[in-house]
Amino acid sequence: MILLFFFKRNYVFFFFQAEDGIRDRSPSRGLGDVYKRQGIGIKTVSCFIAEVGDIGRFDNPKQVQKLAGYAIVADSSGKHNGESRISHRGRKRLRYALYEAAISVIGKNKEFKEIHSYYRTREKNPLKKMQSVIAVACKLIRIFYTILTKGVDYDSQKMLNDIVRPEIQLAA
Repeated sequence: MILLFFFKRNYVFFFFQAEDGIRDRSPSRGLGDVYKRQGIGIKTVSCFIAEVGDIGRFDNPKQVQKLAGYAIVADSSGKHNGESRISHRGRKRLRYALYEAAISVIGKNKEFKEIHSYYRTREKNPLKKMQSVIAVACKLIRIFYTILTKGVDYDSQKMLNDIVRPEIQLAA
């Protein structure tokens, strides 16, 4: 049996591996409930917590996004406007864990699959496949940040309603 402890601000995470799988024995809220519902593994959760450290030192999720190297930078000089891309200036292991988590939730979670297909097929500025996966990884950062700082439970319907879709607004 493997027992792991994580102490983050007001949260204590207890995970242990038994013969029939990984279970969460935490009396408090946290990412333990998220990984069971979204298709995110225990390794991803532990890697996120280990790489980010104390989540309270960040004022907003954009700072965590920058720590992971997912900040958007423009390749421009003078009158030349190049393509925007991610900076890759951050923690490689965190970026890899979030990328793998994004691939996993796109495949296993219908809400994230819907977000991924929306990003790929929207009328204005559709994203390529890899760009959409990175956008989903950044969405995971925002979800993890909100759960850890505010202590709220994961709500898939709220996550889907946060996306502004002009097609639905015109129909209403």
